[in-house]
Amino acid sequence: MGGLDALRQFNLIKWLREEGQSRKLILFIVFVALLLDNMLLTVVVPIIPSYLYNLDEATDTSLRNSSLPQQNPAGPFHTVVSLYDNSVRLSGSNSTTRSTNVVPPTPGAKLLQNSSDCPQSTSKLLNENVKVGMLFASKATVQLLTNPFIGPLTNRIGYQLPIFAGFCIMFISTIMFAFSSSYTLLFLARSLQGVGSSCSSVAGMGMLASVYTDDEERGHAIGIALGGLALGVLVGPPFGSVMYDFVGKTAPFLILAFLALFDGALQLFVLQPTKVEPESQTGTPLLTLMKDPYILIAAGAICFGNMAIAMMEPTLPIWMMETMCARKWQLGIAFLPASISYLIGTNIFGTLAHKMGRWLCALIGMVVVGFSVICVPFASDIYGLILPNFGVGFAIGMVDSSMMPIMGYLVDLRHVSVYGSVYAIADVAFCMGFALGPSIGGSIAESIGFPWLMTIIGIVDIFFAPLCIFLRNPPGQEEKIAILMDTNCSMKTRSYSTQGTYYQGENIDPDYDEYD
Repeated sequence: MGGLDALRQFNLIKWLREEGQSRKLILFIVFVALLLDNMLLTVVVPIIPSYLYNLDEATDTSLRNSSLPQQNPAGPFHTVVSLYDNSVRLSGSNSTTRSTNVVPPTPGAKLLQNSSDCPQSTSKLLNENVKVGMLFASKATVQLLTNPFIGPLTNRIGYQLPIFAGFCIMFISTIMFAFSSSYTLLFLARSLQGVGSSCSSVAGMGMLASVYTDDEERGHAIGIALGGLALGVLVGPPFGSVMYDFVGKTAPFLILAFLALFDGALQLFVLQPTKVEPESQTGTPLLTLMKDPYILIAAGAICFGNMAIAMMEPTLPIWMMETMCARKWQLGIAFLPASISYLIGTNIFGTLAHKMGRWLCALIGMVVVGFSVICVPFASDIYGLILPNFGVGFAIGMVDSSMMPIMGYLVDLRHVSVYGSVYAIADVAFCMGFALGPSIGGSIAESIGFPWLMTIIGIVDIFFAPLCIFLRNPPGQEEKIAILMDTNCSMKTRSYSTQGTYYQGENIDPDYDEYD
């Protein structure tokens, strides 16, 4: 009875508000926000190339039919089909023609014509590279332009309001994707998603860095948050391809919109986004952070590492349609090994990178990314893509889970410990990869082919990798180093309750007596 009474008195909304300062609950909110953002990012990967190709084919067929001469018979009546002798008689005249000249093909013939999954026009399929690449790049381009404003904004008003605004914008974008039936509206929906993603990712990462002050704990928390990103990338392509093939284009986006409502309700009750909570100290200016060579190296690793998968997103499905006659559901399943390995990599190296050295983890990751993407065009079927795509995803997970925490560490070490601007730079680097990758990759694939595209980005990643050595022991201000060392030592004995923060084990020495 006591347990039943306690269950009746339980108030979910009150509990959520009381748990609002819990670091684990904040981590869960950021996890879900990144999950939904990246599901929407990748669910369109198998849908858009096929949808736009079919849209263009339908438009061309309509134009061809409208351009054919219409031979209407003279007189007020149409043709009359005789069921007796299978002939067609023109009303108002005595002329008769055989029905074999005008009767449309039988349903069996139509089914035979469309039984192959190979596109009918290879040249038109190659032209889709540019259109699809520009549409995919629009989100990252808008996000790239928005980030420099969101970072300083979080320093002034806090992280709660921007992350909630990001949810609202992404919900509108998802609904637009569901019901858009033209390239222009799809382009607009994708661009609008960039604004919402900028708010969610910058505010989310900054919020985690502010509540996880210990470097090792921060790396573990960001690794878990990136697991949400990885899970979104993992679920997005196969979910989108299967739903598109068997249900239709609208269904996957409506499901994502429903999940977004859940995330928005959770943010509303826990974070209370109506509150404005500026940072207690003035952060380092954005331009000053952008001039820091160590921050630029870390940002470059994020950019070029993710540019590899960004180039594959619009071009790999088209290459598969051209060379493998892949079905719609296979276009998304091809990215499944990369998504699974990215999820594994971020969870493993979120903690392991701190022990082995984040610079070394990033260096190895960049090299593995380079060799893996070079191997992708050697696949002759969808099964041949499993191993290289697995290597690409795992290596990018190594890079992201090591470079994201080091961005916060570099600010702690060399600048003021306010994190909105530095994670705006990290997100800018991420967006540059996903902006330049599809737009440039689509043009290169159209000009010199998909295999050369993969070779070029692979070589770029391999040559960039040695720069990560400079992150091995970055210099910092002496007083900042002393503060960081003292903080890391004290955090070893700190634990957090669900109601806030308290310390355990203040008297580390068992022989210590406070009355001595």
